[in-house]
Amino acid sequence: MSDTETKPGISAAIIVQGDRVLMVRRRVKEGELMWQFPAGAIEAGESAEDAAVRETEEETGLTVKAIRLLGERVHPKTGRLMSYTACEALSGDAHVADDEELDAVAWVAHGEISEYVPYGLFEPVQEHLDNVLPH
Repeated sequence: MSDTETKPGISAAIIVQGDRVLMVRRRVKEGELMWQFPAGAIEAGESAEDAAVRETEEETGLTVKAIRLLGERVHPKTGRLMSYTACEALSGDAHVADDEELDAVAWVAHGEISEYVPYGLFEPVQEHLDNVLPH
């Protein structure tokens, strides 16, 4: 069994509120800061959707509800299995709740996404945002 098969998958939450999507800037071990969606490892017995909801609350303090799984892939930069779930914000204000993992949070407009993620988004995620965000 390879490392990618033994490591748990990662679940990301795609949270749209109004005309923006939530992104977080992660503190990566090398000290490099990187913008992405709230995400974390899927725990044993947990669905990708449940993990997206839990990780969002742990990292940003925002309570969300999973709407639907947008897709899965092996991430081209990390080699980890990634799941992407569209979520709806229910309550709370997004902030850095886990300052060991995160450095900042931002609500990003459609036209700004490429400034935060210059290498582009996973196609099903981009299609979802194209459909729900004004641009």
